[in-house]
Amino acid sequence: MLKIGIFKRKDTYLISVTIFLLIQIALITYFIYLCGRIKNPFEERMKEERVVFIDYLRVVACFLVMMVHVTENFYIPDTSGVGENMIRIADDTNRFWIAFWNGGIARTCVPLFMIASAFLLVPMKQGVSMMGFYKKRFLRILPPMIVFMVLYALLPPLWGAFSWEQSWAYIKALPLNFPDYAYHLWFMYPLISLYLIIPIVSPWLERSSAKDERVFLCLFALSTLMPFIHKLTPYSYIFGECWWNNYHLLWYCSGYLGYLVMAHYIRVHLHWSVKRRLWIGGVCFLAGSAYTVWSHLSMTVADTSLSLSLIEYAWEFCTPNVLLASFGAFTLFTCIRQTKTPRLVADISKLSFGMYLVHVFFVGPITQYIINGNPAEPLMPVWIAIPVATFLCYVCCYVVCKVLSYLPYSKYIVG
Repeated sequence: MLKIGIFKRKDTYLISVTIFLLIQIALITYFIYLCGRIKNPFEERMKEERVVFIDYLRVVACFLVMMVHVTENFYIPDTSGVGENMIRIADDTNRFWIAFWNGGIARTCVPLFMIASAFLLVPMKQGVSMMGFYKKRFLRILPPMIVFMVLYALLPPLWGAFSWEQSWAYIKALPLNFPDYAYHLWFMYPLISLYLIIPIVSPWLERSSAKDERVFLCLFALSTLMPFIHKLTPYSYIFGECWWNNYHLLWYCSGYLGYLVMAHYIRVHLHWSVKRRLWIGGVCFLAGSAYTVWSHLSMTVADTSLSLSLIEYAWEFCTPNVLLASFGAFTLFTCIRQTKTPRLVADISKLSFGMYLVHVFFVGPITQYIINGNPAEPLMPVWIAIPVATFLCYVCCYVVCKVLSYLPYSKYIVG
């Protein structure tokens, strides 16, 4: 049984991390520059009422979001008081399957949603004004977001999750942030930010050449190294950071804006055949996911106090490994050749936003029932317990959102 402590054999760890990251940056840069010379494979599909592979992507990405949160229930909160966000992992079996399902399989969920949104919306349609774009997009996402922020602040006290005093504190804080119980709603803020920036970057993307966008994407890929540089060097501030300036050298080329530009590049400039997309997409996904799994296993020890922010820093959504895996996963989805979305897939795709909003109400109870009070000995083996709990949560969310969709003005509840 191999147990590697945090930062034991530090020189070996740093060397291996550096090699992995250089390989991934090289792969990202190389695949960005690789372009076939065939007709744009997305040109005709974008004229259709529904883009079939985007429907499939939403269905899968929604499932992966739930899997991430199901897997996190297998962490054991550490109440020893040694620090904030400290957890324990029951045994080495749990270590591996948490890393596999959460890191290797599901970690691309957020970037996939970002890329899908940008793929459909960028560049803006001709004749659409900035305010017209904002009105259409925000009327779709803000009312359901506000409804569920209120629900996550008001309903949990009914079953004793927290007190009514805390509930009122959450209500008062809603203009500034989401309630703690609705931790998944963090995603809405970068999504809103992405919508805010689309009318600003859209004119540039309409005029930019493939080379221009490749330059930006290379800078974005470099910016994804920042979490590693912060963790693996002794310097608190790098590339111009200081206590009065948080905006480092690559700040304006970093974050989810990079995924937005990548979506446009794939849609407009990446003219690869299906065979090439299958091969390259598969390699990228496997390489990025393998590193993500390895990073978690190398940083954790079973039944030991662990800092969650430390062991998951390589799982951040804007890191080279997650970028590489997300690019690969999205490229694989583009290989779907169906001309019409199956009815069930289309229905789940339409309800995926509502399912995302509601799923935290189900994740905890379902997963804790399967865990049965002991993450080391759940009702079924851990390797199957995580996908089963995710599937049950997924079905419950679909049924609830389907029922809610029949209500008047349901679009203001489930999107």
